[in-house]
Amino acid sequence: MGQCGITSSKTVLVFLNLIFWGAAGILCYVGAYVFITYDDYDHFFEDVYTLIPAVVIIAVGALLFVIGLIGCCATIRESRCGLATFVIILLLVFVTEVVVVVLGYVYRAKVENEVDRSIQKVYKTYNGTNPDAASRAIDYVQRQLHCCGIHNYSDWENTDWFKETKNQSVPLSCCRETSSNCNGSLAYPSDLYSEGCEALVVKKLQEIMMHVIWAALAFAAIQLLGMLCACIVLCRRSRDPAYELLITGGTYA
Repeated sequence: MGQCGITSSKTVLVFLNLIFWGAAGILCYVGAYVFITYDDYDHFFEDVYTLIPAVVIIAVGALLFVIGLIGCCATIRESRCGLATFVIILLLVFVTEVVVVVLGYVYRAKVENEVDRSIQKVYKTYNGTNPDAASRAIDYVQRQLHCCGIHNYSDWENTDWFKETKNQSVPLSCCRETSSNCNGSLAYPSDLYSEGCEALVVKKLQEIMMHVIWAALAFAAIQLLGMLCACIVLCRRSRDPAYELLITGGTYA
């Protein structure tokens, strides 16, 4: 019965190690996705420390490749030292993922204040005639998120660009995709996106942070199962003489 339990735990452990390799790829993908998306919205969010959870999760993903290799070798070779090392590393990674979850929630809560502070500055410096990086970022966000202005399209009336152009129009990026003849004129508000960008940018950034949080939570749960199975194999290996003899090839006297 004891041998059956050990074999079952070993099978689950080997399977979990294979999952670790898949998890490593997924975690690296999530971290890279955060970096790429942040690059599109970095003008609206100046706190680079928000990328810390993404950096950590990429590092954890890379480490999971190594953990999976150690776990497989230790399980197949029945190495007590290897399994113990496997458990310790898993425990450290588990603690790291808990930290990622905590940081994710902390920075998720800061998103709204950060965006509110930065977006005002970016819109005020908009230059549609000779667009710089910040101006291109505004046009990109308005097209991608289907929004116009900070709270709505009327916010453009308070910008220096609007006052300088004197044509009573907003950027073409405010035009609805369905309005083929839109020229950004405020005389035809039905051609423009009515929703402001600030709330949508906040929502987008918070969604990105939630991807990191859920990924860390999901793989932390898998790691707990991995540690449990490894501990079962270690404990039963040391307590079951028959299992020791089976591994070493010995016989009872």
